[in-house]
Amino acid sequence: MDTKNFQRPPKVNRFPEELTDIFFDLDHTLWDFEKNSLLTFEKIFSEMDLTIELKHFISFYNPINHAYWKLYRENQISQEELRHNRLRDTFSKIHIETTTPMINVISEEYIKNLSTFPHLFDGAIPLLEKLKNRYRLHIITNGFDKVQHFKIKNSGLESFFENVFTSDIVGFKKPHPQIFKEALKQTQAKAEKSLMIGDSLEADILGALSQGMHAIHFNSHKED
Repeated sequence: MDTKNFQRPPKVNRFPEELTDIFFDLDHTLWDFEKNSLLTFEKIFSEMDLTIELKHFISFYNPINHAYWKLYRENQISQEELRHNRLRDTFSKIHIETTTPMINVISEEYIKNLSTFPHLFDGAIPLLEKLKNRYRLHIITNGFDKVQHFKIKNSGLESFFENVFTSDIVGFKKPHPQIFKEALKQTQAKAEKSLMIGDSLEADILGALSQGMHAIHFNSHKED
């Protein structure tokens, strides 16, 4: 992870010297979702003997997936709808006919294989090694609980974090205040001494700031 990509959101005061806890998002912040997702589809298409130009597929899948995750975060769709519809719409965009059973198979294989790929953003491990010597580190993620824990384990992140909070277990998705409140409560961290680092302005940054935490935006999506 290149720390130059970290940007302070507007109107944030200097971080206090007494900062004690840092909360990270996982996907698109530490774990390189786009790279691991591409490798997952490459494996699936090869095993299913599907002739699909991978980069063309991914160029449609990534924005469609991002849009459906926003709907999921806002509780407008279910996990099942997220998993199915993002694939259905992508295949439709690239004019490849599919069936519901075919999409279901690809969806299951995607979830099963995605977390086996361990790629992190460049510099993530050295950064965490430095931070761990000074702060308590935690993760707050909207991802599916089992999948996220496999990602953390398989990518070598497990030893860095004292706690992992997933929306599946907490029952609320970022930016809902309750997931941040629960994380602060369980870690016994004070909001004014805590920092959230994430890629989503809405889910990570605004969510954390609304609870009195400090925040750094890792702008992997080049958001304004």
